[in-house]
Amino acid sequence: MTLDMELALQTFFEESNELLSDMERILLDVEMDATTPEQLNALFRAMHTIKGSAGLFALDDVVRFTHQVENALDHLRDGSLQLDEELAGLLLRCHDHVKTLLDALAAKEALPVDAGLPLLEELSARLNHGAAPQPSAEPAPAEAAAPSPAEARASAWLISLRLGPDVLRNGMDPASFIRYLHTMGRIERIEAISVKLPAGAAFDPESNYLRLELIFAGEVEIGALWDAFEFAREDSRIHIWPLDEAPAHLAELSGEVDAAEAAALQAVWQRFGLPDATAPAIEAVAAPAAVETAAAVTPRAESGKAVHAEARQPKPPESKFIKVEAGKLDSLINLIGELVIAGAAANLMARRADQTPLVEATLAISSLIEQIRAGTLSMRMIQIGEIFNRFPRVVRDVSRELGKDIQLTISGADTELDKSMVDKLGDPLMHIVRNAIDHGIEDTAQRRAAGKPDTGTIWLNAYHESGSVVIEVADDGGGLRRDRILAKAVERNLVPADATLSDQEIFKLIFEPGFSTAEQVTNLSGRGVGMDVVRKSIEQLRGSVDIDSEPQLGSTFRIRLPLTLAIIDGFLVQNGDATFVVPLEAVIECIELPPAQQQEGTHDCLNLRGEILPLLHLSTFFELGAAPGKRQNVVVVRFGDSKAGLVVDELLGEYQTVIKPLGSLFRHLKAISGSTILGTGEVALILDIPSLIHYATRKESERYSPDGEAGRRSRTGSPS
Repeated sequence: MTLDMELALQTFFEESNELLSDMERILLDVEMDATTPEQLNALFRAMHTIKGSAGLFALDDVVRFTHQVENALDHLRDGSLQLDEELAGLLLRCHDHVKTLLDALAAKEALPVDAGLPLLEELSARLNHGAAPQPSAEPAPAEAAAPSPAEARASAWLISLRLGPDVLRNGMDPASFIRYLHTMGRIERIEAISVKLPAGAAFDPESNYLRLELIFAGEVEIGALWDAFEFAREDSRIHIWPLDEAPAHLAELSGEVDAAEAAALQAVWQRFGLPDATAPAIEAVAAPAAVETAAAVTPRAESGKAVHAEARQPKPPESKFIKVEAGKLDSLINLIGELVIAGAAANLMARRADQTPLVEATLAISSLIEQIRAGTLSMRMIQIGEIFNRFPRVVRDVSRELGKDIQLTISGADTELDKSMVDKLGDPLMHIVRNAIDHGIEDTAQRRAAGKPDTGTIWLNAYHESGSVVIEVADDGGGLRRDRILAKAVERNLVPADATLSDQEIFKLIFEPGFSTAEQVTNLSGRGVGMDVVRKSIEQLRGSVDIDSEPQLGSTFRIRLPLTLAIIDGFLVQNGDATFVVPLEAVIECIELPPAQQQEGTHDCLNLRGEILPLLHLSTFFELGAAPGKRQNVVVVRFGDSKAGLVVDELLGEYQTVIKPLGSLFRHLKAISGSTILGTGEVALILDIPSLIHYATRKESERYSPDGEAGRRSRTGSPS
């Protein structure tokens, strides 16, 4: 098993144990006569999540058991089954069995599958309204089915490997596949084809040029051989045939390459004794250099020489880590934020006192504080790619299960986010991606009828935006069906039948608990679990989820997460006595407002080198009531492809900003993304540039719309 697979399994075990702990706590603490729907939903979600994650790793025994427990918990949710002391005890025993299965998997021990059969019988009896459980009997052995071609065994196989050019960049060692094959059998012959090996400056040390032909001997199924190359299939060409059937495929394989490589391929097969299928059995011969390398890193017990060769290899240095409680690190980061503010205050006092030595001393302290801050924050910041890297396998497996052809495109994986937030994003993102595969992307026939390519696409993207982190999950499927969602909401009495709702309001109905438009329940979806979990998880992180969807064009789920504590480069501006911070990354330039436009209302836009720029006067927008300064300036800001100008009185320059989150009372204010404390002790608000640009452009478009009165009214409003 590869290192990536080991890490993914370890994450699954950790998350599952946390879910099981929550389940046990609920079952032990809940009052049997006062069970809340949220508690029942939490029990169901725990087992549902474990089952879904286990399916990704092909842990069929865990999936089968948890699916039956999930059915019982689903009956608890809909009220057809009541949680009493006896059922709670049964569910606790089911919890213990799932934990036992996971512990056995983690320890690579045999699974005690039979121990769960009596529990499933008791669950079945409860679901059948209290029927007495039948005496447990030894399960009859499954009837042997005729082996399919994919399950057939052979004693010798021909394996043709053309690993992709990015296999090294993806962190995989081609030699690891050869080593793994050694654990399943033995490699009789192996040769490399090197006609595509570039010379001189054309050789890229990060690219893979390896092409191998090998004969493998071992009583294994072809499925087991395919599993050996599980993580290299995406961008590689791999062929596996029983040795006696391989000659019939030589022409097919030669047709996939150019003449030079085809000639080299045929020469290797001839040295292997192919394509003459009547050739005598292949004799083990001295392996070429590639095999010697593999043998050196995979010593056999009977080969002392190989063991000593490995012993002489230098061992890599051990990595040393120490686990720190997240709360302690949070406290340290908070203290460093306060230290930054105190340092700015000391520097300001030194400047006002006109003490040059003191100013230099405070600057030196500020530099050290900056280094400490950067180092401490980096302890909690990890790339969001840690989550994104889970999904190529998810998309591949789920799309194959549904018979769909879907590709995943990832961008922004290097975007950094606090680890505590990354840990909590895995589950909501998993639900969104699985729903995009199941409900969003159409099957091949529907895509062809709509004039789309057979292969559907899902995009995962992350980026920083005005002090926030935005994560997008988009697909090119059929989009959300507005009428179907509304009809289901009316059916469930979520909205009145005569309600007039916008598209955004209708789309957000899918986040209601238990809401589903699926016609049948599957292992993937249909129970109405998932999207409500997404919303609750994101709200706990003080974030929001928006949906954009167009019929036949696809949907985009946009998760925006505010920074709970960070330090950004800001640009200070002032209007009257109020100070604001504009994220420096959004600022394009600063210009003086022409005297003819000093008075708001004369012109609400500016001709900036031939480009019409909508203006937003911050004094009026925030109702500061202060008289405009003698000189007004325009801070030109940009968000995406949109630009606007913020009219301010003074430009105070760049400022390192410690972001403080807004309290729950101000959570609805989209024009403000946070606050900070200046060196003077005053509070400055951090502007939400995307919301302000959206408001300014909307106001300007309404001003020139036929409904002029609506445009005039909009000038005194605020973004909603």
